[in-house]
Amino acid sequence: MAPPSIAVSSVAISCLCWMISAAAVSADGWMQRHPASQSRVPQLTVDAMRTEYIALEKALWDYLEKTANSQNNKETQLRKIFDSHRDFNGRPLMERTFEENRYKLLNHYEWSLLERDLVYISKLYEAYKEVFVKQNNSAQLDELAVLDLAREVLRNDKTISIPRILDEIERVMVQQTLYYRAMLVSKDQICNTQQSAQQFVYSLYADIALTELKAYTMMEFSWMMLRVYGKGNYTQEAELMRNDYEKRTERTLKLLKDVMLRADRIVYRCDPPKHIPKVTYDEVTRLLQGYVENEVDLNNEETCRETCDFYQSTRAEGCFKEKYCARQQRCSGRIYNCQFIDSDMWVCPSPQNSTRRYEFIEYESGRVLGQRTKCHRGTTKVDSWWRYLLWHCSYCFCLCDEQGLKSDRFFNLRDSIADVKKNRVVTGLRLVKSNRIFHLQIQEGELMPRGVINQSTLEWRPVEKYNIFDRDVKKGVDYHTLSYESRSIDLDDVNTDDNSFVVTGVRFRLVGAHLNLEAYFTEFDFKTGKLIQPEINSYWKSNDNTDVGGGARREKLRLANTDLPTRTIATSLVQSRHNQYIDFTNTGLDKDAAQSTVPFIDIQDVVSNPPVPLSGIGIYYKGRNGYGGFVGPKIITYDFMPHVQVPRTKA
Repeated sequence: MAPPSIAVSSVAISCLCWMISAAAVSADGWMQRHPASQSRVPQLTVDAMRTEYIALEKALWDYLEKTANSQNNKETQLRKIFDSHRDFNGRPLMERTFEENRYKLLNHYEWSLLERDLVYISKLYEAYKEVFVKQNNSAQLDELAVLDLAREVLRNDKTISIPRILDEIERVMVQQTLYYRAMLVSKDQICNTQQSAQQFVYSLYADIALTELKAYTMMEFSWMMLRVYGKGNYTQEAELMRNDYEKRTERTLKLLKDVMLRADRIVYRCDPPKHIPKVTYDEVTRLLQGYVENEVDLNNEETCRETCDFYQSTRAEGCFKEKYCARQQRCSGRIYNCQFIDSDMWVCPSPQNSTRRYEFIEYESGRVLGQRTKCHRGTTKVDSWWRYLLWHCSYCFCLCDEQGLKSDRFFNLRDSIADVKKNRVVTGLRLVKSNRIFHLQIQEGELMPRGVINQSTLEWRPVEKYNIFDRDVKKGVDYHTLSYESRSIDLDDVNTDDNSFVVTGVRFRLVGAHLNLEAYFTEFDFKTGKLIQPEINSYWKSNDNTDVGGGARREKLRLANTDLPTRTIATSLVQSRHNQYIDFTNTGLDKDAAQSTVPFIDIQDVVSNPPVPLSGIGIYYKGRNGYGGFVGPKIITYDFMPHVQVPRTKA
């Protein structure tokens, strides 16, 4: 084969200019061809690629028609077709292969057959690139190899037929509404997918649509090459193929838009196979803790004239005659909600390094607070006594609110904002404890065009490692301290209704006595992926509703007499909804001797796979009835539905 001529005819040059102009149609595609019917909302990535290729291949066919009779047309045509397709197929998106078994949770017989066909197209496309695209130039093309592969691509028999596969995709995914089934299945299988239902449906569509696009490019390219090599005209076949492709796409996108509109966009973490402290969960410690104290030490007069119930808010005022008070860890804070259970008991103290005070307490009546096990430190007999034959000095069971080195009860109030100067946005959340302070830590990544995240840039932004005792660190400004009077956390979804904003930061703040979540939103351009002047076009948003007064009053999610959430074999269920709140409180007397603070803190990473920008974040509660449960963060993935632009093909 002779090398392509350097001199190009004036006809070819004019045709090439027209081709470039047509191929330069905005990536918004069909929307600009039908401006009256479509808004200028940028398309999804794969849809923009499809639009671009259809414009390209139409321009190439027009070019072939207009250069059919020009001199040296074969070499020139080969070069134009080769270069155009090499550039298009070299795009990063076109390098992606269809991953077998990625959507196995669909568990559908016809999907398994369709998946096999999609894998076939993906492998055929790799062979196509090997022959057509991975050459340095069109002069290196082997005509026989080209013709052989073209015939394989255009094969149409009972065994293999790309047109049949494309029709089968529409039959299974659209006519049998497998996209809708995928939405329902993925919502129930969020623990396995690590994607929101909308994201799962979108990923499924994007993979199928990309595979369809590969099939279409192979067929169009094959017809063009057969035309150049003089094996036929194929103009009508190409036009019919294009029309069918556009009509199938229109029907698919109509269904997809409806499904994505209905699909949930929340991602949270389910329970791990095994709860591991400091790995999958952490705890607020010694906030309100069961505490045994004699009435004589609950007042500064050392009297026993009242009952235990009288002492609802007090302090330990002394240690009468070095009785049991001298043999246990003293409560140096406020004491609340005392009650009388029984006069005499055996107390099993916890190890010195434990955040618990007692392992269990067994009363003479037989009632046991906590789980009775072997007591390694030995039980201590504790008896109430009579004083002056008139006053019964009873041992009360109370709640101790005591700050100290064993009490981790602090929440960071400082901002955590992504590196917007590097065009990074929030892609994930987790709660971490550093220097006894709980922080909302963000995962950030660089935002790319059309909602894509550059995965090579993903990282967890380090939390500020300050200490509550550091100079210039202020309570109520830098951190919040939980206490009996201030121990509520709001359970909210904080998201934006404006799809041109994404989450770039998070923080806790105080609203009254409540920890309240705020999200920082920044404007961006979906098509380019660029944040738009983040120092100006950003704002904080939260749910300002409270549990007192106002219209949409917050509802309290109540915990009472609960056990440790790690003791249940049943997996936790999400039990909260937006505009609620929950109090950190003690575990139940009988179940745990009120020694732990619940809910626990879920510290698992909350991210989506693959990562996407976020349109919101939240705090939620999950658990089982009778158990203390967990609070944790959740993310709300970006809403890609508005970018599903349904084209209106010509009648």
